[in-house]
Amino acid sequence: MVKKRVLVVGGTGYLGQHLLQGFSEIQGDPFDLAFTYHSNLPQALLDAFPYLLAFHVDLKTGQGFEAISQTFGQPDVVVNCAALSAPRACEMDPSAATSINVPSSLVTWLSNFKETSTLLIQLSTDQVYEGVKSFYKEEDETVPVNVYGESKVAAEKYVSEKCLNFAILRSSIIFGPQTISPVPKSLPIQWIDGVLSKGEKMEFFHDEFRCPVYVKDVVTIIQVLTSRWMSDAKQMQLLLNVGGPDRVSRLQMAEAVAHIRGYDTSLIKPVSASLVDRGVKSPSDISMNIDKLVQTLNISPISFIDGVRLTLTTEAKS
Repeated sequence: MVKKRVLVVGGTGYLGQHLLQGFSEIQGDPFDLAFTYHSNLPQALLDAFPYLLAFHVDLKTGQGFEAISQTFGQPDVVVNCAALSAPRACEMDPSAATSINVPSSLVTWLSNFKETSTLLIQLSTDQVYEGVKSFYKEEDETVPVNVYGESKVAAEKYVSEKCLNFAILRSSIIFGPQTISPVPKSLPIQWIDGVLSKGEKMEFFHDEFRCPVYVKDVVTIIQVLTSRWMSDAKQMQLLLNVGGPDRVSRLQMAEAVAHIRGYDTSLIKPVSASLVDRGVKSPSDISMNIDKLVQTLNISPISFIDGVRLTLTTEAKS
């Protein structure tokens, strides 16, 4: 049996590493796996999964894709996790945000292959929404309030216009255990845990709402899309909100960590997001309705509190 090929673009990032691990652990080893990286290649990742093929790719120029064609061939599924995702960094360098977040070089490369054979799974964001109401649906208007959101809306438009087969996943904050090769950015639950464990008072926004999603649920969603694409051989053009079932503020996120860990909740001080200048505008309520996700893929993401519990117990063991 010829193995199907899965390429993870941005495989050294947080979701990318969890995806590579998730696909590697599937019984029967049905996939050939490859990933791209941009700056550094983490040795710990290669040590853990020595059969992974790694390719250095510059998404701005497209340099490196040709090597994938020659060594790996046409992928059946490409998951694009690569992004300039720090809103402030995007605000300071809009042209970099556009050139990295709109996957023009990736889509151009894919257009060299038989178009009907590759599914592109494009990671987007809840920040495409304006943030003026609760539980946005996929068909709601996208009115981003910052450059990061704008670049992701442009990416969605580009993919849906240029690709025959795609699934665009508008993800909320992705949280969960650290990756095999630890990522440099701070992870939300681990950061909250670290602050509260010191017994210091800390302010958290009480009026900024998200639907954080557990990382292993995102991996499962991508695996289900992949297997559906492999088995159905039908055209796929999907747009899905990918969030957890709970609408929570940063304050409630901190309270959940304190509750599980047994920290003193009086250390957690509510503050309004409107009083803090972060150098970038942040939407206040971009909670998402995930009915379409649940109905289309028959997946129900776990609750926020359960995800936090799993995150903290995994961290304790590692």
